[in-house]
Formats: sequence, C-alpha cells, structure tokens
Amino acid sequence: MMNVSQAIRERRTIRKFSAKPVEQEVIVALLNEAASLYEAEGTPHWRCLYFGTPESREELAESMIAKVKDSHLGKLLPARMTGFLKKQITATPAHIIFIAESAETQRQCDENYAAVCSIMQNVQLLGWEQGLGMLWYTDSMFCSGSFFEKMGLKEGERFAGMLEIGYFEKTPRARKRTPAEESWSIIGEDDRFHPDLNPVSPQSVLKLLNEAVWAPNDGMREPWRFIYVTGGQAARKLRSSGEEASTPFLMVVATEESDLHRQEEDYAAVCCLIQNFQLLAKSEPWNLRRLIPEWIYDTEQCSPFGIRPRERIVAVLELGGDKRVSNAVSAPVVVEQYSRRSGPGQ
Repeated sequence: MMNVSQAIRERRTIRKFSAKPVEQEVIVALLNEAASLYEAEGTPHWRCLYFGTPESREELAESMIAKVKDSHLGKLLPARMTGFLKKQITATPAHIIFIAESAETQRQCDENYAAVCSIMQNVQLLGWEQGLGMLWYTDSMFCSGSFFEKMGLKEGERFAGMLEIGYFEKTPRARKRTPAEESWSIIGEDDRFHPDLNPVSPQSVLKLLNEAVWAPNDGMREPWRFIYVTGGQAARKLRSSGEEASTPFLMVVATEESDLHRQEEDYAAVCCLIQNFQLLAKSEPWNLRRLIPEWIYDTEQCSPFGIRPRERIVAVLELGGDKRVSNAVSAPVVVEQYSRRSGPGQ
C-alpha cells in the first residue's frame, strides 16, 4: 500500500532516465490503480495514448520538434541541436499523453480535465514508489498542430499533458513550498472551533494542506488559495438540503494569468494539490466530498466568498459529511497505443 504522505513529499520531477525499459504491463497497472484512487461526483471522460515502441517514439519526436524546425529560431539552429532534442525524446523509455474528452458544458469539461490531471498525479505518486520518475510535459514550444494531429486530438478535447516515464538514478534536491497558512482565510460567523458541533478543525485541514502543497507546478508558481467556510450564512449557501449544519467546506481557488497556456498549467497544478489532499484525507476520521458546483461559474454567486478578479474556484470540498462518494472510474482504463498502421485515436 502506498505511503501517501511520503510519496507526496519525496516525489520530484525527473528529466534524465536510465536505459532500463519500462514494461507495458507496468504502465497499464499504474494507470488502473491511479484511476481507482480518483473519487469525485459524476463520471469523467478521458483517454490516454501510449508511445511505448522505438518506432512510435521516433514519430512522436518528429511531431514535437516540427514547430521548432519551422520557427525563425529553429532555422538558425544547427541540425545537431534539433538532433539532440530528438534524441532526448526517443531515449525516454515511455510516453503517455492524457486527454480530457469534450463535453456539452463548461462544468463537464472542467470535470473531465480535473479528473485526468488528478489521475496523472496519482500515476506520478504510484510510479515514484516503484522507482519510476516522470516529467509532466506541456511545453508550448513543442505542442504544435502536427503534435496534436499525431495524437488524434478531436474538436473540444483538452490536452492535459504528456508524462515522460523512466527509471532513474539521481533524485533532484527538494525545493521549498510556501506554507498553506500564507494562502488561507476563514469565512464564518464564528471562527472559534467547537468540536462538539464540527469534527473537522481548521488546524486539521491546514495540516493536510501543508503536505498537499507539495504538488507539481511549473516554475513553482503556487497558483492556489484556500478559503475555509464554517458556520453561519456563508456555509448555508454551500449546503444542500439534508446536509448537516456543522459541515464545513474548503474552497480551493486558482489564480488566472492572462496567458492561456499558463492558465491550463496552473489549473492542473491546483487539481493535483486537491488530489493530494483527498489521498491524505483518507486517513482522517472525517469524510470528504469533492464537488464542482454549477454556481462557481456565476461571478455574482462567487463574490460573497471574496473571489477576486482573475481568480476561479476549482473545487468545493465538503469536509466531514456522512456520504462516501464511490469511485467514479470503475472500469479498466483503455490505453490506446500509437502505431503507424492504425494511427492515433482510431
């Protein structure tokens, strides 16, 4: 059984892999276990594409460096530079591309994207315990039309990222995380904790958040903020009929940069943090529900909770409720394998 806290804190981004192959059976087992650890309401729709053969990695590399070659800078670069980039890609033992499928509403699109990002984080944590390192790749320099065409990206689908996977020998040094307290606020008529009314203390939530913040995020931007909602009218606004009056909530908020690519990266990072929190909460005596309510897309309904311009709520976590949400991904994961004969997505 995975030591969740240890895996979250010890996991690092790995960029240099050994030549040891990663067997397909290992990849499939990782994906299925990762999917089984994701819990949320609704059924997410996502898919992944596996590049596990030398031939498929060769074609993947060509599609990734096509944008570089066609750029003004690429035309100035010597051939050995693009050759070096290609060699790095083809030498990596395995690549998995993750895609959130299209949906009819923004909420459903976000549910699919949140699920696939959370499952990618689970893959990283589970793989780390088996000595597998990974690089979550979304670099816009390489993500061109030919790259998306190679993976068979359909209209309305969202590319969540590619995991480069391999065994490794050297663990990079840890980089500090900002304590959750520095991005934390409480909303409620009475901020004092009454254990007889509310089994989930702010301190217990902060304790888990300070571990959960060890989530992958590009450039260490830490694009998150936490709002603990307890008691009074604010909590009643979040509560559905029949829910206990003592149940507190945790809103996890993402900052939104003007650059759309960074927005997607930051949203993914916040989803990973939430997934860390959910995994850690399994050891607590209280339950947890992960929700994406429809009202979070209404600016007027968000404003009473202090949501600022260029911020968005990624999820509302109900803490301490009676209901346990059954696993939303119960069927075995279907892993598409890229091949020249069939092509991606067919």
